[in-house]
Amino acid sequence: MELGLDRLGTTAPLCRRLEKDGGRRVGVLAHAASVDRGLVHIGERLDALGVRPRVWFAPEHGFGGAAQDMATIDDEVLGTGTRVVSLYGDTLEALVPGARDLAGLDLLLIDLADVGARYYTFVWTALLAARSAARAGVHTVLLDRPNPLGGGARQVEGASQRPGFTSFVGWEPVPVRHALTLAELVCLFAGDDGLALGPRGAVSAVTVAGWDRESLARSWDRPFVQPSPNMPTADTALVYPGGCLLEGTNLSEGRGHTRPFEVVGAPFIDGDRLARELAATGLRGFVARPVTFVPTFHKHAGKACGGVQIHPTDEATFRPYATYLALVALAHAQAPEQFRFRTERYEFVDDVPAFDLLTGSAVAREAILGGASARDVAELVAAPDRAWPARMELARARASAAAW
Repeated sequence: MELGLDRLGTTAPLCRRLEKDGGRRVGVLAHAASVDRGLVHIGERLDALGVRPRVWFAPEHGFGGAAQDMATIDDEVLGTGTRVVSLYGDTLEALVPGARDLAGLDLLLIDLADVGARYYTFVWTALLAARSAARAGVHTVLLDRPNPLGGGARQVEGASQRPGFTSFVGWEPVPVRHALTLAELVCLFAGDDGLALGPRGAVSAVTVAGWDRESLARSWDRPFVQPSPNMPTADTALVYPGGCLLEGTNLSEGRGHTRPFEVVGAPFIDGDRLARELAATGLRGFVARPVTFVPTFHKHAGKACGGVQIHPTDEATFRPYATYLALVALAHAQAPEQFRFRTERYEFVDDVPAFDLLTGSAVAREAILGGASARDVAELVAAPDRAWPARMELARARASAAAW
């Protein structure tokens, strides 16, 4: 399997365009996980081609990938003297490169490692950057990567957001587990915008070669490189479409522990009971093992938490979104006086509960508060949209049309 970055050096027309003027009219949106199959960073790959970008752009977590979730990132200057412009500030406007940032560029190269869930903000950073570049007359090239959660229609989970529930954890309506690559999603919405696709258009792509779309990252022939501080392994990525829901509650999602999103709990949770009740839901493909853990930071830092670790045992039947919806419902039923949904500002939104932004509507939260069973809660919102397979085909067709 070859990623877009792996294929960069053999895509001769693109190389010629990049090498023009030594790359002085090139900008790059990338991060620490922007590496090829040999773990060589895109910066080194470009340097070997004689391309020295005028400016770098960085998504959430920063250019070095070290900042924690929702931490404001400042601009910086590399040792080479090249600017790094942050696209994750403290306002919505700071998520988009401005005209000044794009001035003097002919081409914007984007290489970001996504994890296949709509909450993960990198794909929306890429889309917003491509839109801004198009307005400025700058051509965007997407170096694509496969979806760590698979790219088959049967791997889709969760309804798209209802009107009023889009945000930076879902800028456009897509299922929670969408089964598309970053380039496919960007090309889908760029096409909706009416932007021309392809090397002579506004947006183009160097696509992935040799990827079995049904395969997940755990079976790939390359290391999993963590794209953010709390995404250390392929197992973490696999549970993330469900585990991220915990950000909308006062349950610890395992930040401050070595297995974030896999380990879940709180001081008021009985892990043995939670494990038994999860097993009784009939949901498949995982084992919930009772654990006690003490987060070193974030929620319940320094306190002993009861909970479970979710161990995926069968990728084909495990449904992380449905599983964690059931888990949240069971945690609420177990400790209704202590459990709460987050009401604080979340990803630049003050007036919609975080859990609703993540699930895409108020349906699941209201069902949990109303005492619906764990299985019923999961079935309410975990089924994918019937229209999504057609959108998937359109996205793939548009990415193909955009290819070099």
